[in-house]
Order: sequence, then structure tokens, then C-alpha cells
Amino acid sequence: MVLSAETATPFDTIDLRNTLGKFATGVTVITTRGADGRHVGITANSFTSVSLDPPLLLFCLANSSPILPVFETAEHFAIHVLAVDQHQLSRQFATPAIDKFSGLAVTEDDVGTPEIQDVLARFSCRTVSRTTEGDHTIFIGHVRSYKRLEGDPLVFFSGKYRVSQDHPAILPRRAEGAAGHVA
Repeated sequence: MVLSAETATPFDTIDLRNTLGKFATGVTVITTRGADGRHVGITANSFTSVSLDPPLLLFCLANSSPILPVFETAEHFAIHVLAVDQHQLSRQFATPAIDKFSGLAVTEDDVGTPEIQDVLARFSCRTVSRTTEGDHTIFIGHVRSYKRLEGDPLVFFSGKYRVSQDHPAILPRRAEGAAGHVA
């Protein structure tokens, strides 16, 4: 089905969401510390790199999220990229709960931002801007520090968790460096 934004008929939001779901994404958990010291977090797949110089990342949070006010006043946040075996962690932070951090190995960075241990990658960021567009708020953060582990990512596609795998047509990397790059 092909639809145009210029037609008189508005988009079917469920169909649009399903179409957007055809773009595979990684799965992240975004955390911060509230003014009251409480740790808060949420599962998000709206995360991307913005710039390498300076190092900037962004994530989007629904304006209807009950924790939006905490992120709007927070000066720092952490983005945790989940590994393929961490789908339960994704669900834990996607489900309303009193303490989403229960049972997790969590530390705080030098400014008090909660950091979940043993994730595929983690970025500690200072909030540099917040912009409300449509039904979401876009947060841009300056990367203060990062850490990565080896492993495969948790992937979300068409409303389901997926497992990534190497494509047989892609050449393996040589010891000297990458065999090719995608721009």
C-alpha cells in the first residue's frame, strides 16, 4: 500500500507504525537519576548516533511517558545497548514496575547516573538539548564516556525480538582491517 502525506485522508496510525516496524533496530535501555535520587529507566529503540565530532547521540521519548518529566530535568543519562540474550531486561524496563532495577547489577557513574552492567555497549551522556516534535521529545546527549563488550545485539523488527546473523555474501574482516565499508 502506498500512501501520501498530501492526501486529504490522514494516515492510518496503526498501518504507519507497522510500516515503520519494517526498519530493524537495536534495543536499548535509557536510564537517569531523578532530582529525588530515584533511578528511572525505559526501554527504547529510538536511538541513533548524531555526530562523532563532537560525540553526540539521541533518543526519543513519548510525550505520554510518565517518566518524561524526570528526563526533562535530568542533566545526564545513560544508553545501554542490549545483547541478544537480554530480551528479559528489555521487557523489565518496558513494563510498568515499582523498581525496574530490582535484581540488576547497577552502579552509578561519577555524576550519579545509573549504569547497568554487562550490556553490549553503554554510553554515559550529558544532556545538551531537548526538543518536542509531534508526540515525542528528542533528547541529544554529549557522550562523556562509553564501554563495549563483544557479542550479538538484540534486534527488534516487525514488533518482535529477532536474532542477528552474519550474511553469507558479506566477506569476513581480514586481520589487517575491514574488507569494506558501508557509507
